[in-house]
Amino acid sequence: MTKNEILSKLPYSKPFLFVDELLYVDENRVEGTYTFDEKLDFYKGHFKENPVTPGVILTEVMAQIGLVCLGIFLLNEAFKTNTSIALTSTEIEFLKPVFPNEKVTVLSEKMYFRFGKLKCKVKMLNQNKEEVCSGVIAGVLI
Repeated sequence: MTKNEILSKLPYSKPFLFVDELLYVDENRVEGTYTFDEKLDFYKGHFKENPVTPGVILTEVMAQIGLVCLGIFLLNEAFKTNTSIALTSTEIEFLKPVFPNEKVTVLSEKMYFRFGKLKCKVKMLNQNKEEVCSGVIAGVLI
């Protein structure tokens, strides 16, 4: 399965699609990027004078790239039907802010995939290759 095929199977669309590009994917890991457009609606109120990307959005970016894209790759046969991945748990530590127009890279490594559950160690890096946030995300096939 190619990177473009994976992207075409993502169950999201703008403004809630947070994957610009997949750089690498295999059965154990995935790497992708996303750039936060300054016009995204949540910047208007988070925070008024100094917009910062909300942690819940950073978590969603890591989940879309690090869990869903890898899950689609691992389950490409199953994704020929109406199959998707539902988030079941997250444990994320936030270390640095992400600002409008910043490009981030998500690195995800499979911890395990069994009984329909995928669990990954994920890390987000900013443009300077500094760790922004990291943790563990898990989801199940439905």
